[in-house]
Amino acid sequence: MGKHKGKFIAVAAVLLILAGAWFWGGPAEIVQPTADITQPITEITPTVVEQPIPSPTVAPATLPAESAEETTKVIEAEDEDEEIEEIEAAIDTEEAKQQEDYIASQAQPEEQVEEQAIASDSFFVTISVRVNTLLYNIDLLHRDKHELVPDGGWIFYPTQVEAFDGESVFNVLQREMRRHGIHMASRWTPIFNSAYVEAINNLYEFDAGPLSGWMYSVNSVFPNYGSSRYILSNGDVVEWLFTVDLGRDLGADWEGRQEDE
Repeated sequence: MGKHKGKFIAVAAVLLILAGAWFWGGPAEIVQPTADITQPITEITPTVVEQPIPSPTVAPATLPAESAEETTKVIEAEDEDEEIEEIEAAIDTEEAKQQEDYIASQAQPEEQVEEQAIASDSFFVTISVRVNTLLYNIDLLHRDKHELVPDGGWIFYPTQVEAFDGESVFNVLQREMRRHGIHMASRWTPIFNSAYVEAINNLYEFDAGPLSGWMYSVNSVFPNYGSSRYILSNGDVVEWLFTVDLGRDLGADWEGRQEDE
């Protein structure tokens, strides 16, 4: 009973204190919010800092590997074609020059050409080329040319060939050597008004000494004038021979003939 009485007294004291505070201070002031909640809320726009947009880097156009390879092949082919054309042009130019030089070397005065005009009638002659004298004088010939001397001495065996009216010994030799692929070189000598045979089968005058060179005979006679001035007749036998002693080794005694004349 004593415990309950103490609690009642404590509660009564608290109530008295609260009642006094109300009486003296009035009701507690309700604090109003400072913001006007009736005003619309201003929308906050975020500040955006514009950054410069970098220019796009354009990579160089590249062809597929196969396409690039084909393009390279086309360029190489064009370069090769141009190089071939230049080489062919140079060859054509050189061949034309050689042909012009050869024609010039074979040129003859108009009078001589008229004398050697070829008629339609033809006949047969025998022609041969040999170097048997070199077989006995091989030491006079340069070693590099030994192989040009056939074992039997014959470069062109005696052969019957067709000739035409007005043709010379030189005409027939030139045609037959060309036909059989045998080398021949000649020049025109105005002082003798005739063609001069310098070489046959790459054996040149003076190859076997200062008195060596080519001579010709017709029917075993050595004419004392050029081969392009000797006009052939039917059945003539023409021999081209290489001398190492100005014809004496062939039986042509030029000094004796000159004395007789």
